[in-house]
Amino acid sequence: MRLRPEQLEGQLAKGLLPVYLLSGDELLIQQECADTIRQHCRDQNILERDVLEAERGFDWNALLEAGQSMSLFADRKLIELRLGGARMDQKSSAALQQYLEQADGSNILLISCGRLDSRSMSAKWVKAIDKLGAVMQIWPIERRQLGPWIAQRLRDRGMQADREVAELLADRVEGNLLAAAQEIEKLHVLIGDKPLSTEVVAAAVASSARYDIFKLIDAALAGNAGHALQMYNGLVAEGSEEIPMLGAISRELRNLYQCAVAIEQGNGIERVLDNARVWDKRKGLYKRCLSQHSVDSLGQLLQLAGRLDAAQKGQSDESPRLLFTEIIAGLAATPIIA
Repeated sequence: MRLRPEQLEGQLAKGLLPVYLLSGDELLIQQECADTIRQHCRDQNILERDVLEAERGFDWNALLEAGQSMSLFADRKLIELRLGGARMDQKSSAALQQYLEQADGSNILLISCGRLDSRSMSAKWVKAIDKLGAVMQIWPIERRQLGPWIAQRLRDRGMQADREVAELLADRVEGNLLAAAQEIEKLHVLIGDKPLSTEVVAAAVASSARYDIFKLIDAALAGNAGHALQMYNGLVAEGSEEIPMLGAISRELRNLYQCAVAIEQGNGIERVLDNARVWDKRKGLYKRCLSQHSVDSLGQLLQLAGRLDAAQKGQSDESPRLLFTEIIAGLAATPIIA
């Protein structure tokens, strides 16, 4: 079945499906949908979780083995398959379809990936998921929808705000939902449940950290590696959490990767950027960056982001700081490691 994000809670109330596919470039909504599914699994006493990163060279037999192996602590487990920027070829599609054919609902498979084009949505593996479970395409929030989305988010947080406040925040974040969520959390810490005014919000926003991750990303897109790395060091010094920072950069990398794929397929860059919902004021940054990168180079940066995610979680001995630096410099097309 096809689901919209706002329909997920209602579907889960009826029972967990054997498989969920979350596709899209809105990292915040995708993460929250995945968290909702994880919580429902825990509520059903599904406590064990296998995470499979389908990077280049991934052995798809690992998915079949995960589906067949018994949980150490219970009869069921959650298997997360993260496709990232990987392309589904004939071999991977066949392996996934074989898993689905053998699935009896004992385990729950949660698949996450970037935006799928119309051709991919018609692929056999997607149709198999559609038949057995749920497919969710997570579309970007358009500018005209962003103010109401922020207003609802403020209400959900127990905060009082009028339309002007929501629109002020919408202008601040320029369509980035992760940034919007961070600003709302910041305001909740600073102001609590007191009524918000445009004056109060403007002052709070103005007093925010001297560096922020979104300015860092723009500096890297512009090719200014030195300034971007200076901002990264400033963010770390100010105590910024590096996991959300990686989330923001990963979202940008996935969007760039999808743009590069579309351009490689013969599409004009203006059409590609419009389809990717790139804001007009950022199109110059995207054009510059895409002129310096290929599908392969952006895929390599996504792989670096996967290694950084593992390092941040203590799953490898690599240095998160070094990997972060390499990603920033690589995005700016200024490699620092041969």
